[in-house]
Amino acid sequence: MATDTSTYQLNHSMLRVKDPQRSIKFYEFLGLKLIQKLAFQENKFDLYFLAYDSPKAPHHGKHWTDREGIVELTHNYGSEHDSSFTVANGNSDPGKGFGHICISVDNIQAACQRIEDAGYKFQKRLQDGKMRSVAFVQDPDTYWVEIISRTDVSKTEGIRETDPTTYRLNHTMLRVKDADRSLAFYQDIMGMKLIRTREQKESGFNLYFLRYQSAEQAGVNQAEQEGLLELTWNYGTEKDSDFRYHSGNEEPKGFGHICISVDNLEAACSRFEKENVKFIKRPQDGRMKMIAFIQDVDGYWIEIVQNEKLKPQSKA
Repeated sequence: MATDTSTYQLNHSMLRVKDPQRSIKFYEFLGLKLIQKLAFQENKFDLYFLAYDSPKAPHHGKHWTDREGIVELTHNYGSEHDSSFTVANGNSDPGKGFGHICISVDNIQAACQRIEDAGYKFQKRLQDGKMRSVAFVQDPDTYWVEIISRTDVSKTEGIRETDPTTYRLNHTMLRVKDADRSLAFYQDIMGMKLIRTREQKESGFNLYFLRYQSAEQAGVNQAEQEGLLELTWNYGTEKDSDFRYHSGNEEPKGFGHICISVDNLEAACSRFEKENVKFIKRPQDGRMKMIAFIQDVDGYWIEIVQNEKLKPQSKA
């Protein structure tokens, strides 16, 4: 029984939402499609999986466990009727940890204008601040969605059209306390590759971009890809013994987890055990035997699911 980390995929990121209909409307406006819904009526929650799935999308038509670039929206029944219900968007204390998901677009000026015309709120417009090549919009629960361009922004100025079917769910950002420990975990334990580092010394932070990358993907523009993980390290946090980020799974709740799909769930979990990874849930725990949850070095939850395309065949 073996597992090959080169077959793993960063499948999805989970966000808790107040009103699924409002959230789905927002993400569908950004071009994503509902590709799977799982209802757990007995437990009073539903899961909605959205992804880019047009014929132009990298993972068009694939099973939801055999793709990257999914956002999972978790709805606990009744929250939409509770006027006091809010989520922690991850960008302010006491719930700071998760930062954002990111969508890459064709013509960023036109894409941002379309979003603004629809009445959605911007955390940062293109023209705000020094970084004129990125924007941040808020979803209905105030989670941040970064908007980046797949093309040099100087070349898309003046273009008025944008095609959401060409967009990509590019990455998920998590803040980390100790860059070295987190990079070691995601590379050595999870099998991801560090494909880019951005040092922002004048601002006191670094950004690290990791992904599961095949040889064919190595030369592809980063903004064209899906399934990236961005780790943000603010200088000095590693020296503070009391410092910690919020996983999103204690109050105030919001972000839930990232998810990795694997070739062999049993073998992958056995390997994690040998690497002394902390488990939140093993496959044999509880009723849901097809998933596991582990924790990274900052306490963020990582769901482990079986890639159905790669599922080992039972012997007769």
